[in-house]
This record gives sequence, C-alpha cells and structure tokens, in this order.
Amino acid sequence: MKIYDYNGRKNICGDRVHEARCKLRLTQNDLAAKLQVDGINIERDSISRIEIGTRFVADYELRELAKALKVSIDWLLDVE
Repeated sequence: MKIYDYNGRKNICGDRVHEARCKLRLTQNDLAAKLQVDGINIERDSISRIEIGTRFVADYELRELAKALKVSIDWLLDVE
C-alpha cells in the first residue's frame, strides 16, 4: 500500500493532537491507554509519530482521537 505525503507529512492532524493532548494534560502514554480502552491498538511511540507527522492516521483512529481528546474531527483536521 502506498501512503502519500501531504506537504512532507503523513497526516494533517498531528499538531492539533499535540495541542489538545497538552491542554488536557495527558501524556502520550495516557492518550495511548485511553485509545486502547476504546479498542484502538496503539502505543506511545505511535502517538509521538502522529504528532510529528510521520505516521498515517486511519479514519477510525481519527474518530477515536477526537473522542479521547474531547474535540471535533473538524477541529483536528483544522477545517473549522
């Protein structure tokens, strides 16, 4: 499967994931644990890679990230 870059990044939500996580005072481990409870198989290093833009984010992960971070998907995608 070919994964494309967008302006050199594999996702556009990483900066917002970092911002929302810090606002909630969650560590990357905390966020990974919340997602794991919701059935998303993800580790702390994957959260780090999402935030720096080197990891692709699937649509179902985006939905669960928004829920865990108490923000909208549109906000994560910076379309509001």
